[in-house]
Amino acid sequence: MESLKNKVALITGGTKGIGYGIAEGLLQEGVNVAITGRHQSSVNSAVKAINNNTNTQAKAIGLESDVRNFESQRNAVAEVLKQFGQLDIVIANAGLGHFASVEDLTLEQWQEVIDTNLTGAFYTIKASVDALKHSKGYFITISSLAGTNFFAKGSAYNASKFGLTGFTQAVMLDLRHQGVNVSTIMPGSVSTYFNGHQPSESDAWKIQIEDLGELVVDLLKMNPRTLPSKIEVRPSMPPIK
Repeated sequence: MESLKNKVALITGGTKGIGYGIAEGLLQEGVNVAITGRHQSSVNSAVKAINNNTNTQAKAIGLESDVRNFESQRNAVAEVLKQFGQLDIVIANAGLGHFASVEDLTLEQWQEVIDTNLTGAFYTIKASVDALKHSKGYFITISSLAGTNFFAKGSAYNASKFGLTGFTQAVMLDLRHQGVNVSTIMPGSVSTYFNGHQPSESDAWKIQIEDLGELVVDLLKMNPRTLPSKIEVRPSMPPIK
């Protein structure tokens, strides 16, 4: 099983939720981590909490970056390379959702969801592909079970996640013979702050963010001859409806 110690990861949307849980899991394995967010204040708070709560020689840094802007992504990658000298793991995690009937969904809401969840992942790999080819690294997108299961009032979110799932699989085929592994993780119900939700004890049945951190660590430690390219993960015991 390959050690992850001293590797370097970039996680978009890492200030809370799934990205934060993955950052904690990687730090515990000795991976230096850069997390991004759209607001420097939230980035600073998250980095302080991660570094204080993780017993490791590795460190986390925070970068203000917007995945909807390609130059912003290029600058983030450049800063990671400047500070750590390498980039081995990129997690395209940043995402959001607007949920409404197609009759009520605004043009701005549609554009924001697609730009963040889908185009943002494209910008992320475009900005980092050269570094990942150099390190023979790993690119992971965080899609959703909504990327294969549609639902009412989910037109924008479903479109973005169906697109992200297909996009990631195509990128996997593009880069596999250049030494870059590519996977997408498709979680179901996760206890996060997504869409204004406030995690509480009632979320105990849901996937926890540390579970996804553990999953990413296991994926990165997989023998390189084997590639789990699309991973569905769901609560093992959801409430009976």
